[in-house]
Amino acid sequence: MTLPIRKSDDGVLLDIRLSPNAAQNRIETIFIDGEGRPRLKVKVTAVPEKGKANGALVKLLSKSIKHARGSFDIIAGKLDRNKTVLVKGDPSETEAELKLWLEQF
Repeated sequence: MTLPIRKSDDGVLLDIRLSPNAAQNRIETIFIDGEGRPRLKVKVTAVPEKGKANGALVKLLSKSIKHARGSFDIIAGKLDRNKTVLVKGDPSETEAELKLWLEQF
């Protein structure tokens, strides 16, 4: 399956489909969206107000990937369900780490 990651100059871009107001915080699966792009489906309990859902997303990713919260930056889709998150770090090392992490989904 195609993974929802792409290298960038500052790290790796991770494409996500975020669903707020969920029953629990969890990372579900990789799927292909309507535009043919692979995305990681993530659900958070936070509401989509004043950046609460985005904050919950970063917290969940930080805990799951075991990176500091500061190494995540939502660079596209702050007000949309479809988001692109930059995982900062050496692009090659971060890509290898994310590929291993994504194998569980």
